[in-house]
Amino acid sequence: MKDPLVTTLQELRFTEYEAKTYLALLAKSPLSAYAVARLSGVPRSKIYEVLEGMVGRGEVLVSYGTPTQYAPLPPDELIAMRRRDADAVILAAENGLKRYAAAASHRDLIWDIAGRDEIVERARDVIGRARWRVLLEIWEEDAPVVRDAMAAAAARGLEVLVVGYGMPDYPFARVYQHDMTSDFTQGRGGRWIVLSADQREIVAGIISLGPDSRAAWSSHPGLVAPITEEIKHDLYIMEMLAKHRDILEESFGPGLGNLRDKFGPTSILTQVEHVLGTHAQSAPADA
Repeated sequence: MKDPLVTTLQELRFTEYEAKTYLALLAKSPLSAYAVARLSGVPRSKIYEVLEGMVGRGEVLVSYGTPTQYAPLPPDELIAMRRRDADAVILAAENGLKRYAAAASHRDLIWDIAGRDEIVERARDVIGRARWRVLLEIWEEDAPVVRDAMAAAAARGLEVLVVGYGMPDYPFARVYQHDMTSDFTQGRGGRWIVLSADQREIVAGIISLGPDSRAAWSSHPGLVAPITEEIKHDLYIMEMLAKHRDILEESFGPGLGNLRDKFGPTSILTQVEHVLGTHAQSAPADA
């Protein structure tokens, strides 16, 4: 009957022959290969191959002499080594699965996120998955709710660009202050957040209405591209105003207000609801 400890060691990635060899060396060592084969029951034709593999992995110690002698790695060191190996495998699997899920999950869907807290949590998740750039439009009043996630992104070396309505306290980011503040929300449904991470995932909607706040979250290319370009175009405007404000305001009024009025204040919330329409699905609680 097989020793139960042999079965246990097989769960730790030993073969049956390796488990028997290790237990034989624990019982008595140092031993020659011939003595290990005799004590363990491993065939002599296999024992050299088994010992060579275990020596190579550090599970068995070797002293080259006449004859060559073998001893086991102490049990506490063996267990510590197996634990490190297992932790490394689990960490690699965890990171790999997260990247796979982020790249593959729901790419063709547009999710409807309802409620301020839920929108903020989704935005933080998206920022946390970013790998090279985060673009964000946010109001000074709402900026604190994603500040630590944005700071962490900057600390990871990402490019962090922000269009701020008011002046968010983001010393780690390049912040462009939008000219319009509270008056700019009139007819637009409230304060919004518009976020693009790596040009592959967005969150966009109103977050100032408490439980009635609504936003869209998606990796759908048909939504990600225009939302990302919208933020970039606001950045273009801020850059142009910084260099040519006098000329632009002479034609379009302070803060380009006349130009904005020309096309009318379309509600951001209305735009989000239109985009969501029948295409959106409620986001799963653990998405």
